[in-house]
Amino acid sequence: MPSADAQTDVRADVRADVSSGEAPRTNSVFLGFAPWIIFDVVASPSTWKYAALAALIAALVLNVPDLRRGSFKILEAASLVFFAVLFVLGLAVDRQDLLWLETYAQTLANGVIAVVALGSLVFTPFTEQYARESVPRQYWDTPLFRRTNRVLTAMWGGVFLVTALLGLLALHVRSGSDWLNWVIPIALLVSAIRFTKWYPAHVRAHARG
Repeated sequence: MPSADAQTDVRADVRADVSSGEAPRTNSVFLGFAPWIIFDVVASPSTWKYAALAALIAALVLNVPDLRRGSFKILEAASLVFFAVLFVLGLAVDRQDLLWLETYAQTLANGVIAVVALGSLVFTPFTEQYARESVPRQYWDTPLFRRTNRVLTAMWGGVFLVTALLGLLALHVRSGSDWLNWVIPIALLVSAIRFTKWYPAHVRAHARG
């Protein structure tokens, strides 16, 4: 039978592993997506330039605190680059040459953020960058911490990928575009936010058990 000291050490290891299951604060992740959501809401064939400008301003404002701390996240970098390029294209390129962009702007934006999110799984899951702000450094390399954020990152990437595909489908159907462009994507977004709140707590409870 293990000694009292050994049992104490084991319990300490379990508590550390469980605490490492913390995930990003939902508000932080949501703010990271805010420019993309603003673009989705505002963009249309006649307003996508203004949508790109609004999203770019939102990205700049939301990134100021991180820039001051010398911290920069992949989601924030993607927001700044994508919407800056989109806005410059709107100013510099003739409208006739951008008809394709007017048509596919929202689908393109959702596709890009899906690629950024899923692509971050190869390096550092983007939610992990937010989670590190509330989790001590000694837990960053624990299996529970990394697995939790890989699941959350994959989930968010999947949500935006499905939203992009729904938007593409909406362009080629005669009815139901409101469901494809708004109802289902909003339901997916709300579900993703709730899952981001629920999943880490579920993982910690399971680890304790």
